[in-house]
Amino acid sequence: MMDKTGIKAGFVAVIGRPNVGKSTLANTIIGQKIAITSNKPQTTRNRIRTVYTCEKGQIVFVDTPGIHKVKNALQDYMMASAKKTVAEADVILWLVEADERIGPTDRHIATLLKDIRVPLILVINKIDTVSKNALFSIIDAYNDLLPFSEIVPVSAIKGDNTDVLIDQIFKYLPEGVPFFDEDTVTDQPVRQITAELIREKALKCLGDEIPHGVAVVIESMDYGNRIVDINATLICEKESHKGIIIGKGGAMIKKIGSAARYEIEDLLEQKVNLKLWIKVKKDWRESEMLLKNFGYDRKELKNG
Repeated sequence: MMDKTGIKAGFVAVIGRPNVGKSTLANTIIGQKIAITSNKPQTTRNRIRTVYTCEKGQIVFVDTPGIHKVKNALQDYMMASAKKTVAEADVILWLVEADERIGPTDRHIATLLKDIRVPLILVINKIDTVSKNALFSIIDAYNDLLPFSEIVPVSAIKGDNTDVLIDQIFKYLPEGVPFFDEDTVTDQPVRQITAELIREKALKCLGDEIPHGVAVVIESMDYGNRIVDINATLICEKESHKGIIIGKGGAMIKKIGSAARYEIEDLLEQKVNLKLWIKVKKDWRESEMLLKNFGYDRKELKNG
């Protein structure tokens, strides 16, 4: 049991441009895969909470969708999600890449953060890809944008310097009682994690053919003594997309299912029988009703 005398607890928003490693950082810190990762931008669609607990207290990381220009109702939901997370945080981590120059999106993020009243920590990811001199130049460039409480270089994928980052976060968190049991690593339902794992494999297997027009709905999860039967539906926007997802002779859908099943079994610690189906819902990313049905409810953001 944790000694709750003098410990700290709080919520930490993780923000940044799409595809800078926010989900990878959260997964690495807690030592378990909860948030899906991809080399495609805008992979994370919801606010995903991962929980890190130690003798110092508890950090609830809230991984947000990457900040980007809104083009449809789904992206509007994603930006509302990110902004709500920032507004409610005790500490904000702004994650940037060491091998990328400051661009228009970074300046937009700086504008969003300029009036915040909570500690802001700049986390420079992928430090293994640049020299020390280049890293110092990056630090100077970001210091010209905003005043930071701390600047911490890390390698999210390797875990380098993440212990230093944890110490710096606890430095600024308020004292308080943990929000979750010490064994909790996420507040996400198993069904949602399962759906996200399937979507991750779809993104990776499909490449650039269907960038973001795929959602996943878990129709059923039946737990038996020795196996979990899962039926899931992949939602796409066009009939032509359906054919791509199925692939020649069903090869692509089998590839997605096989890759997803392996990680779902690891998550559930049980054998899985995964069946995937495909439905076409034209322009679902523009439909408020369908977005809500697939778990992207903007009203929930306003009321939650």
